[in-house]
Amino acid sequence: MATSNTPEFDLSKLPDVSDISPETITNRVNAINSLCPNPRQKFIMERLITHLHQVVSETNLTTEEWMTAILFLTRVGQTCTDTRQEFILLSDVIGVSALVDSINHPKVGDSTENTVLGPFFTEDSADIPHGGSIASAKESGTPMFVCGRILDTSGQVIPNAKIETWETDAEGFYDTQYADRQGPDYRGRLKSQQDGSYAFRGIVPVAYPTPGDGPVGDLLKSLGRHQFRPAHLHMMIEAPGFETLITALFFRGDKYLKSDAVFGVKTSLIVDLQDVTSNEEARAKGFESAPFKLLKQDFVLVKNEEAKKARAERAAKTVLDEAKVEG
Repeated sequence: MATSNTPEFDLSKLPDVSDISPETITNRVNAINSLCPNPRQKFIMERLITHLHQVVSETNLTTEEWMTAILFLTRVGQTCTDTRQEFILLSDVIGVSALVDSINHPKVGDSTENTVLGPFFTEDSADIPHGGSIASAKESGTPMFVCGRILDTSGQVIPNAKIETWETDAEGFYDTQYADRQGPDYRGRLKSQQDGSYAFRGIVPVAYPTPGDGPVGDLLKSLGRHQFRPAHLHMMIEAPGFETLITALFFRGDKYLKSDAVFGVKTSLIVDLQDVTSNEEARAKGFESAPFKLLKQDFVLVKNEEAKKARAERAAKTVLDEAKVEG
């Protein structure tokens, strides 16, 4: 008899086999999956199977349509490389990334809201001093000075918070999108001062299209959607005892604010830029001359215990709302 590495399962609790039909298959799959020893995995799979089967039934999905979906997902996987994650892009453009992020980072008081990380974060950002530049010597575009404070929800300053920031160049590309990339550019790492302040120089980023040469790009075209993200400045802030803040600032007036391809825009993250025309002030900020754009923005971090409590309250409310609907 052939041997198998498959572990033994107690099958005695499973119902008798019934004829497979559209009316019985969902319950049968969930019954088999109920043997899963991980309660959370079992719950997620039960809901996933139930809802997926409902979609198939409600749409009377054809064999050809399901095969089209399988081949599409196959292409998504085949497009992934060490520097390109097409599945993350797919998650982004159908709003799942934004939904997961919002669920896991509920707003606490005046805390700064999270948004999606995006695919262009790297670990090799160069450390810059307070007020230093994240742009290289080949800097082009509109100069921008960014400053503010890092605070907690009670308004107390947070010194020595690690700040990572990254943005596009003036052409709408991240440094990782260039084949001849020599090192980090238009990105940097700094720390908040003892008074919680931070400051750095960069440029005003521009709107850009998400990769459109793969299956996700084809999907967007078939849906009649564009591939663009509004201009934004990425910020990731870490401090001991606080939940890491992953966010971005968007600029008022950008034509893609209402139709961000990855649904990352939140009203509280839309900011205004100030025009500065003083050469004296420009030199004080590290620029050769005016004009430049000034962006003042404080960031409010949430303590770990505050974040944990907020997630628990949201989960409890979700369960209550579902019970009301089912009742």
